[in-house]
Amino acid sequence: MQTNWQIGSLFGIPLFLDPLWFVILGLTTLNFGLAYQQWGTVAGWSAGLMMALLLFASVLLHELGHSLVAQSQGIKVNSITLFLFGGVAAIEEESKTPGQAFQVAIAGPAVSVMLFVLLRLAASVIPDSNPLSEMTGDLSRINLVVALFNLIPGLPLDGGQVLKAALWKITGDRFQAVHWAAKAGQILGYTAIALGFAIDFFTREFITGLWIVLLGWFAVRNANSYDRVTTLQETLLKLVAADGMTRNFRVVDANQTLREFADSYLLETTAPQVYFAAADGRYRGLVNINDLRTTQRSEWETQTLQTIVHPLNTIPTVVESTSFAEVIRKLETEQLPQITVLSPADAVAGVIDRGDIVQALAQRLNLPITTAEIKRIKEEGSFPPGLQLGVIAKSVEK
Repeated sequence: MQTNWQIGSLFGIPLFLDPLWFVILGLTTLNFGLAYQQWGTVAGWSAGLMMALLLFASVLLHELGHSLVAQSQGIKVNSITLFLFGGVAAIEEESKTPGQAFQVAIAGPAVSVMLFVLLRLAASVIPDSNPLSEMTGDLSRINLVVALFNLIPGLPLDGGQVLKAALWKITGDRFQAVHWAAKAGQILGYTAIALGFAIDFFTREFITGLWIVLLGWFAVRNANSYDRVTTLQETLLKLVAADGMTRNFRVVDANQTLREFADSYLLETTAPQVYFAAADGRYRGLVNINDLRTTQRSEWETQTLQTIVHPLNTIPTVVESTSFAEVIRKLETEQLPQITVLSPADAVAGVIDRGDIVQALAQRLNLPITTAEIKRIKEEGSFPPGLQLGVIAKSVEK
């Protein structure tokens, strides 16, 4: 369920607020408001709120930097969301080269550095007696901290994305690069958690320690997510249609009448749902049961299956060597319940649907998916929302 609130859009990119954003907005307002009390109660709290909003405007511009560079590479940006720990741009797919990935990664920190320089210049020309001078100076320093913090080399931070691009360039293996950058993020995250507890224990600065622990937990959680998604992407490219297809279909005589077909097969309680008609040793096509139902019963005695089959070159098919990623893209893009898998000789080798794909992935990756869940996926024709296979398959290099 989508719990974020859309507040508008920029350059065609929807902007969302996570409800927890209001928590950090309040804490940030409190922090700045207390710092500016020398200007009076009303002025101090007003300045505090303004600084909090300007801080998140800076975060928004930071994420917009990533997004616009991604868009310039032809990559769709689904949204930008402001939340408890800052902001995140939902970029639909990976850049095609390490250089382009570096450009997307560095764009955010570059915007923050530019804001630091511009605000620093502005602060230098505003008289020191003007409260705007202090506010502008504070905002400039915060943007510098945001840039430097995000350049820490570990996913999910921008520095982790830069590290990934560098490792991708060196190794030539994007997946291995993500695994290493995610490992760096995990190490940094656990280090932050340990540091947060140490600060709490030795200095009794509970709030500071808790905040560092939460940042560490966020880093570990997201680094783990990057690692899992990358493993799944690798698997979607390694597994092919032949690894997941089943032979849950029946080949019937294309020369038999519709009546003979109905009497012989459709009354069986264990009959498969997929039928292919063949004659003279060759596949003639797929038998669609709905075509039988729409044919006049009076014609069942004289018409043969040959008259209603759909030739193989007119139905959705893939070959045995087609990757799971491509099979999923085809299933999702064309909204198909299943796809016919052809052998190198253009014969029917099997059929594959979403349940078959999930079952093969569960076996390969030891995913906790039950037989009942596989059955539900087959019946409903939709992937489990938690796996997001449609989105992940779309993001894999074609």
